Amino acid sequence: MARPLVVKVTCGADDPERCNQGLTVAATAVAAGADVSLWLTGEAAWFGVPGRAETLSLPHAQPLPDLLAAVVSAGRVTVCSQCAARREIGEDDLLDGVRLAGSTSYVEEVLAEGVQALVY
Repeated sequence: MARPLVVKVTCGADDPERCNQGLTVAATAVAAGADVSLWLTGEAAWFGVPGRAETLSLPHAQPLPDLLAAVVSAGRVTVCSQCAARREIGEDDLLDGVRLAGSTSYVEEVLAEGVQALVY
């Protein structure tokens, strides 16, 4: 079995290539059977809101909504609670299957036995 993977994406439309890379890695890991936790922080927090992933388009890349849906369906997706608050995103604003959590939850996940953490 693959070890758990935590992917933290810190950018959004401000750096679409790096953002898409992070989501591509998370979705690929889900497809490979890994236990994946995706954290959307900074500008990536917007992608936890319905309709926002559709606004990012990157040539020769998988569509962001498809990548995000794959992780939501078979992994866990979390929006940073502080990042959400700064953007006035509330829990009721999020996609189904996406949650809000803070740094304590993130630290617990990345310090768990055998976890690999990646930050984009």
